[in-house]
Amino acid sequence: MTDRFDPATLDDGGLGSRSVKVLCDGQHQSGAFIASPNFASYRYAWLRDGAFCARALDVVGEHARAGQFHRWVERTVLRHSDRAESVIEALTAGRVPDAEEMLPTRYDLEGRLERPGEVEDEPWPNFQLDGYGTWLHELETHHRRTGNESFDAGAVDLVARYLAAGWQTKCYDCWEEFGDGHHASTLAAIAAGLSSAARLLGNRAFERESERVRTLLLTEFVRNGYLRKGRTDDRVDASLLWTTLPFGVLDVDHPTMGATAVAVRSQLQSAFGGIYRYRGDTYFGGGEWVLLTCWLAWYDARTGNRSGYEQARRWVIASVDAAGDLPEQTTTHAQDPTMVDPWVRRWGPVATPLLWSHAMYLIASEAAASWN
Repeated sequence: MTDRFDPATLDDGGLGSRSVKVLCDGQHQSGAFIASPNFASYRYAWLRDGAFCARALDVVGEHARAGQFHRWVERTVLRHSDRAESVIEALTAGRVPDAEEMLPTRYDLEGRLERPGEVEDEPWPNFQLDGYGTWLHELETHHRRTGNESFDAGAVDLVARYLAAGWQTKCYDCWEEFGDGHHASTLAAIAAGLSSAARLLGNRAFERESERVRTLLLTEFVRNGYLRKGRTDDRVDASLLWTTLPFGVLDVDHPTMGATAVAVRSQLQSAFGGIYRYRGDTYFGGGEWVLLTCWLAWYDARTGNRSGYEQARRWVIASVDAAGDLPEQTTTHAQDPTMVDPWVRRWGPVATPLLWSHAMYLIASEAAASWN
């Protein structure tokens, strides 16, 4: 078990302590984390966002709360086991189910399926695989950190079999925008999740499947020495950092990972220090994302780049809103300023607080704490 990281020791105007409060306040009694309490379209629970929120709470010693999230995921996936088994059976027989038949990327806070039209008047993609791989990986991380060996093996096995059967299926990327191919950060999450399931269950078949995913990622998603966003998309995406942290598909000092981090910094970091998702982003104008800036800070902390970490840290602290919260993104230096207002009229102001942003701030801060 690692020592508890105390965010009150940070010289950040109380942002660390505030981040813990935002995460705790945003956890439903079921154990789920709401993505953002003040943004109607984000009133759901994503496995991906929630897994990183749980990781952040583990970082600060809130292990019971982190465990409550993992128990919620276990109950939720088992609640929808018939759907999962149907998908596995279809894929095994060579039939690719429609996206609506797959397990969703988001649930309501009680673990129920979203009702059609509940989020907005137009369809919003709800089929992704990265969240399930992320959860498996973070479940193992939680148990390794806490020394708690209790988990629902049936839930782990079900999710791992679902991923093993479906990882070659075209799903939406982690941003729920591109659904016409395969995506590097999604494959990294799946590879990591399958490896974690293999260790948790002692099932080497899942490790062999993980290696197949990793091999595809490294043979078909690397161009000019660094990872690219998609199998047919040569752009750099900041989510490519996930390949090393936390998923460990590539070590932080692997040449391909180093080149990918350089590409993220050179192509996606604004002149002001924030990180864009990818070039050409128009969601709320395609602004600088807090959680992704924290991700680069995490990478810099792990690789000993103090100046890079401090630059990102200063930018994040400067992004705190009037209530003391971290938003999803800032739009002051948006890539396409003409697209800010249309999104505000459609969904309201940028989501704040975004629990995932606060979680990543804590995770990055802990990674740098060893310098002190």
